Amino acid sequence: MSAFAGAQERLNAIPSLDLWAPPSPVHELPRLRDALGGGPRLLIKRDDAIPFGFGGNKVRKVAIVAAHAIAEGADTLLSVGGVQSNSARVVAAVAARMGLHCVLVANGAPPERLAANALLDSLLGAEVHYVPSRDDRAPAMARIAADLRRQGRRPFEIPLGASTSLGALGFVRAVGEIVNQAIIPDVIVHSTSSGGTQAGLVAGCAIYDLPTRVLGISADDPAASIRGTVEAVISGMSAWLDVDGDALAAARPIEIDDTYVGGGYGIMSPASREAADLLARREAIFVDHTYTAKALAGLLGHLRRGSFSPTQTVLFWHTGGQVGLFA
Repeated sequence: MSAFAGAQERLNAIPSLDLWAPPSPVHELPRLRDALGGGPRLLIKRDDAIPFGFGGNKVRKVAIVAAHAIAEGADTLLSVGGVQSNSARVVAAVAARMGLHCVLVANGAPPERLAANALLDSLLGAEVHYVPSRDDRAPAMARIAADLRRQGRRPFEIPLGASTSLGALGFVRAVGEIVNQAIIPDVIVHSTSSGGTQAGLVAGCAIYDLPTRVLGISADDPAASIRGTVEAVISGMSAWLDVDGDALAAARPIEIDDTYVGGGYGIMSPASREAADLLARREAIFVDHTYTAKALAGLLGHLRRGSFSPTQTVLFWHTGGQVGLFA
């Protein structure tokens, strides 16, 4: 039994918005496996198929964070991201569903033509403010929140990716979801960036006492930076799960491979392009080049190097983002 087994009951009691009916499907990838010449059993967890707001991993996180915001009396959701942010699009979708105002702070120039996530943000009625750089986003969000409070509004700030200790509980629950699907992979490979998804998966494997290895493939930042964020997010779960957060953070290795970042955030690499093409042509599944194609390239690289045993089951967690293909 897990040393954190009591956390499961507390986890189940945390409110979440009823945006969709889990689970997201899990599919075999036989033709991809054949293209690689065999190897371990390959599965894919299809969070891209979540039917709310064009899906993706952020739906799991924002559903919990927004439920808390509404319980706190919020009438406005604020968040940050790039112009084509998946998480910002999900925040806007949740605000629209729940009848809340939405303000987004996006780094980058206002697009001349709205497309992909920027178009969806507009359709969902979000108010978008543009700032020059990533570093400008959080201060701008804080200033806008202060202005809204002076106007008598009740804003709630959602950090990048909803990657807070509360938001990451969405992926602790997702581990319970695959347990209920009777899938216990030897390895989970996924895209990691703001850290909340990996924090939830790592903590979830500890809480559900799974032997599963969690391997995050960085989409942008150095491994050491992401690892520190993941550790901090897991430690902060103590406030919600009544566990020793530091012990939970130390219960499983936090593995991050940052060798597939390529030219940087949102920039395609030859490896990510090849991975996206191969998955589409072999399995008719699409990945975006900012996040999931890099994670898939990492998976293919590890498979080709023989990092996993042929007797193992490897699960690729598709975290969504396919809207970015239309940017």
